[in-house]
Amino acid sequence: MTKLLSALLAFGLMAMPLQAAMAQDKTESAAASAGAASKDAGQDAAAEGHAELPHFPLKEPPELSWSFAGPFGHWDLGQLQRGLKVYKEVCSACHSMRLVAFRNLKALGYSDDQVKAFAAQYTVKDGPNGDGEMFDRPGIPSDYFPSPFPNHEAAAAANNGAAPPDFSLLAKARAAERGFPTFLFDLVTQYQQGGPDYIHALITGYGQTPPKSVEHLIQDGTYYNPYFMSGPALAMPPPLSDGQVEYTDGTPQTVDQYARDVAAFMMWAAEPHLAERKATGFVTMIFLIVFAGLLFAVKRRVWANTPH
Repeated sequence: MTKLLSALLAFGLMAMPLQAAMAQDKTESAAASAGAASKDAGQDAAAEGHAELPHFPLKEPPELSWSFAGPFGHWDLGQLQRGLKVYKEVCSACHSMRLVAFRNLKALGYSDDQVKAFAAQYTVKDGPNGDGEMFDRPGIPSDYFPSPFPNHEAAAAANNGAAPPDFSLLAKARAAERGFPTFLFDLVTQYQQGGPDYIHALITGYGQTPPKSVEHLIQDGTYYNPYFMSGPALAMPPPLSDGQVEYTDGTPQTVDQYARDVAAFMMWAAEPHLAERKATGFVTMIFLIVFAGLLFAVKRRVWANTPH
């Protein structure tokens, strides 16, 4: 009897690893089946357009040629004046530019009288007067571009719940990410045109057919734009159309040209001393190179007769 119990106990001990291995195989098989089912479900969801949110913008803004690009960049005053015209006649109906004063427009090639006449076209709220009341008056060169709305809430209410951003610094604040290794080359080429490239791409990016993967993300009352940074669509309708703004210098009156001009103007508004800063930096680098050469020559002269 004792031998029989010992044999049964030994058989049980031998069978336990086998049962554990069989259970593990069943678990792994079930997990693999669940993983395959989940993958198939994910593929089905992606096919139906309900997959994980894509990365925005859906398309990278193309790099354009700008006069202010590179270490020797300069402002094209004619382009800046056209961009100001586009802003005044189209963009200023929704977008403010509260950090730019009318007197700053002298840098665009306008005379004092022209700046005064331009400022007088705007109505500025001032006060209080002797009776403690605010009043409206024509603008003067020291005034800043007035906002088309009295406050942020009024701007949002008039634009389908989305308040239009201020244009003063937008060209420096908006730029699509440039991944590795592109951003390393940007340090050498001094690429600073990400904002204007993005603005131009956004203005000209309307009217394209959205892919199925983002169709369900586009809400009613919004407009698909693959260059938009915050989603597949935005509340702003296409702001420009061919022939909308009249140019008197013979420049083509197309959406592409309007977008280039207003983007350049916005870059100037965000950094009006860009060209001067680049010129100063170039002169400084030349000075440092010459100064380093003189220091090296003096060092060799001073220590020439010193034994080493």
